[in-house]
Amino acid sequence: MELAVFAITAVVALIGAVAMVLSKNAVHSALFLLLNFSAIAVLYLLLRAPFLFAIQLIVYAGAIIVLFLFVVMLLGAERHEEGADALRWQQPTALVMGIALLAAVLVVALSGPLGAPAAAAEGFGAPEAIARALFTDALLPFQVTAMLILAAIVGVVVLHLRENQRG
Repeated sequence: MELAVFAITAVVALIGAVAMVLSKNAVHSALFLLLNFSAIAVLYLLLRAPFLFAIQLIVYAGAIIVLFLFVVMLLGAERHEEGADALRWQQPTALVMGIALLAAVLVVALSGPLGAPAAAAEGFGAPEAIARALFTDALLPFQVTAMLILAAIVGVVVLHLRENQRG
């Protein structure tokens, strides 16, 4: 039963990710990202990490998606832009990289049995273990990520104000 739930959830997560990338509407992309985040939350639950499940839903599926939608609506990016694509090289590059990734997955899958799954470490997904790792080993990347997100939001607001002053 658990394998069936995993397979269905994994397929939903992959469909959400692919649809997010292929969607031309930014709001639809954000909603597909929400689908992906929700499927990943279920995968955390299957790993018996209820704290990560709750954090994934609250922080990512809740707050981050609301933030993305706020920024998209603020910029007016939900409107599809017509005209020539200035970065035409991205689509073939993404296709080649996707095929390379698929080939790597097939090589690993067809190389033979991977053995028994490893047992989860004691306290995996526990709030204490996550906090210890986050605020000791990963403190600098955590703070840098927070500053990057803050800078991106400030940049969006400045660009929006500058655009409004011109027009």
